[in-house]
Amino acid sequence: MKKILELLGIAILGGIIALGGYKMLFKNEVIVEKTISEPIQTITANYNPALNKANLVSNSVDFTTAADNTVNAVVHVKNISIRTQSSPADIFFGNRGNGRKFEQVGTGSGVIISQDGYIVTNNHVIDGATEIEITLNNRQKYKAEIIGADKDNDIALLKIDSEIDLPYIPFANSDTIKIGEWVLAVGNPYNLTSTVTAGIVSAKGRDLEGNSAIDSFIQTDAAVNPGNSGGALVNTRGELVGINTAISSKTGSFVGYSFAVPSNIAKKVIDDLLEYGAVQEAILGINIDGRDSDIDGVKIAAVNDQGGAKKGGLKSGDIIKKINDVKISKFSDLRGQLTAKRPGDFVNITLDRDGEFIIKKIKLGKKIKLILAKSFGWELKDLSKKELKAKSIENGVKIFNSSDSRNDLSGFIITKINDRKVNNAGDTAKLIDSLSSNRYSYNIIEMINLKGERERFRF
Repeated sequence: MKKILELLGIAILGGIIALGGYKMLFKNEVIVEKTISEPIQTITANYNPALNKANLVSNSVDFTTAADNTVNAVVHVKNISIRTQSSPADIFFGNRGNGRKFEQVGTGSGVIISQDGYIVTNNHVIDGATEIEITLNNRQKYKAEIIGADKDNDIALLKIDSEIDLPYIPFANSDTIKIGEWVLAVGNPYNLTSTVTAGIVSAKGRDLEGNSAIDSFIQTDAAVNPGNSGGALVNTRGELVGINTAISSKTGSFVGYSFAVPSNIAKKVIDDLLEYGAVQEAILGINIDGRDSDIDGVKIAAVNDQGGAKKGGLKSGDIIKKINDVKISKFSDLRGQLTAKRPGDFVNITLDRDGEFIIKKIKLGKKIKLILAKSFGWELKDLSKKELKAKSIENGVKIFNSSDSRNDLSGFIITKINDRKVNNAGDTAKLIDSLSSNRYSYNIIEMINLKGERERFRF
């Protein structure tokens, strides 16, 4: 009996020990499990709080408002021109004017900028057009009138007549747009309604060699393809910051770089075309020293008498750092600012003069664009709408200066050549030179002299 009780006591004691050990093991397991139930946070070696913040911002960008505000204000532009094709037989028999006529069609996009139907597009989209057809995003079609065009800045202004107020895109200040800012490219390519692509501003003040006179493009990585030329580049509020103009590509398709004329330049060109019929180009009156490409700014080589620089106190050796509040790092920045200004405007120029920063207030002058008719040594210039109105004439080209004393008709206005009206200095110079080269021809130039009388010049 005593042995049985001993065995029973040992069994009970073993059970107590086993139960205590089990509880201890169970308690530790809960604690461990609770510890690893919390997610383990990992930190990458190249972690950057600024980049993390940028990702949060980009994830919160909403493009729907900008798209809704713009797609119906971007139109399709159809350029119809009539060409004449001569056959070898026509050339052989001298029938150069009797060739086969055919219709040539070009397409692009445009942006409605007012409720009453003014549309801005690229000059190259409508260049040479006999007829222009506008298609709205709702497929409604209109015939368009060319109000004016500027080849140098590749901007053209059209007008359609609509019975209803049209949706339009308001202008933004393109000077305030920042590198890295989100933008939308909105176009209306052939056989499609308005199309939207997104990207960021990659650079400002881009100078594309060979692209007319524009030296201050906005560069973006938003996809722009042929047919989107003349479309809108807008910010996330749906405001116009640029007119899409060019792409950088060896294939003709988008490869990551597209360029837009800044809205400040486009708006200034449009205002000039409406008021004067031609662009009024503002100048400082300086020559640029471009020998040192490492300078942050634009160095003045010399000051001339054409603009307000001399009167305003600018000097050779000065380095232009700012115009108003816009930083100037290179010539394209300066060119872009001047292109967006008018003759007579005042600008505050911040200069670095021998290490001292000074500010000069300068009145911008007007650049006189002259075209030389070589045969007579005449420098010709276009007439503005105001000048035409003052002379009570509808068309004409002014002889601004003459280097030939035998035919010095400076100040005279050419109105017709062989009964053909003239209104463009470039075309007039080419016509005069081509006619002068034919010694067997007899030609008449109709002019208005300095007294307002009409005269005829024979050659």
